[in-house]
Amino acid sequence: MDAVLILTLLVMGAGGGFAAGLLGIGGGMVLVPFITMIFSARGFPPELIVHMAIATSLGTILFTSISSVRAHHQHGAVLWPVAAMLAPGIVAGSWLGPWIGKQMNTQVLALVFALFVAFSATQMLTTRRKPAGTGDAPPTLPGKPGMFAAGGIIGTVAGLVGAGGGFISVPFMTWCHVRIHNAVATSAALGFPIALAGTLANIVYGWHEPGLPPYSLGYVYLPALAGIAAASVIAAPFGARAAHRMPVQRLRRIFAVILYALAAYMAWKGMR
Repeated sequence: MDAVLILTLLVMGAGGGFAAGLLGIGGGMVLVPFITMIFSARGFPPELIVHMAIATSLGTILFTSISSVRAHHQHGAVLWPVAAMLAPGIVAGSWLGPWIGKQMNTQVLALVFALFVAFSATQMLTTRRKPAGTGDAPPTLPGKPGMFAAGGIIGTVAGLVGAGGGFISVPFMTWCHVRIHNAVATSAALGFPIALAGTLANIVYGWHEPGLPPYSLGYVYLPALAGIAAASVIAAPFGARAAHRMPVQRLRRIFAVILYALAAYMAWKGMR
């Protein structure tokens, strides 16, 4: 890899890692469009670019989530019993999501990704200043079947679009009266089972795919994975610390504007 590409991957990884730690989103919503741009510029097969970008993004979350959740755990913010109840459904859904993605051509997948990113951006802009879960009401989580179903939905969508699932899991937990900082921290912990199942699924589903570039493991492009993961692991704890010290609501609005721009790019990519 040339020096410019390495620097680009490191900057992308740092931005995605910081976003993952700050907002509990896994960084995938930021990474997938930029990885798509890089793969397009390097002349990868157009019919594989978005699939590979999503798979590679999921792979980076394996590393980002560990670094991010460690910082949140040091603040005592991770609700491990909640994470354990959601994890089985998340693993099942994260294996299903990439399979659904494999059935789509790259244009449709790009449009689906753009839709979910735009939805997430809108969600960030419309969140109330004091969202559910910031008051004194105790958590009111559903039972095991409900948590399995919720985990399945989170995992399926996250595995489909290559994100950490925070854009669904954080609103779900705050709706159940989990405090926002606990919801973000617990969402960061859920990024690991999402990424593990989703990455393995993308390796299996892409194993015999013709036309993959050298150094690919299924749909996962290893050089990009290594560069992005290295920087994201360093940056994620800074985002997690910032989540406990900074006015996150203002940062969410700024981040939402960035997501709209990335959604527009992916929509343009899908309609070409």
